[in-house]
Amino acid sequence: MNEGSAMRTADANRFQNAKDQLVVDFRAAVTDAEELLRATAGEAGGKANAARAKIEESLRQARSKLAEVEENVATKARDAAKATDEMVHEHPWKAVGIAATVGFLLGMLIQRR
Repeated sequence: MNEGSAMRTADANRFQNAKDQLVVDFRAAVTDAEELLRATAGEAGGKANAARAKIEESLRQARSKLAEVEENVATKARDAAKATDEMVHEHPWKAVGIAATVGFLLGMLIQRR
């Protein structure tokens, strides 16, 4: 694994973490909206019913998109894991050297504190 490859892996990890956090935040927003709908279920009126129907449709679409994003994230994570596994099998000593170097550097940083 060369420096460029290590940087791509780090960038991919940051991107994956950001996507995971986005999914968590999005789920929380959907849950909050559903709770709001339940809390206002007793409200009568044409505008309230129309707004509720519009929100329910938006939530259905959001859940559908969330499922697509989750599947996409899972697929990319599997692909990244497979690529990493293949690289380690093709260049095991490079992988060991990189891991040892990273471990050494982390140890030095921890020791400084």
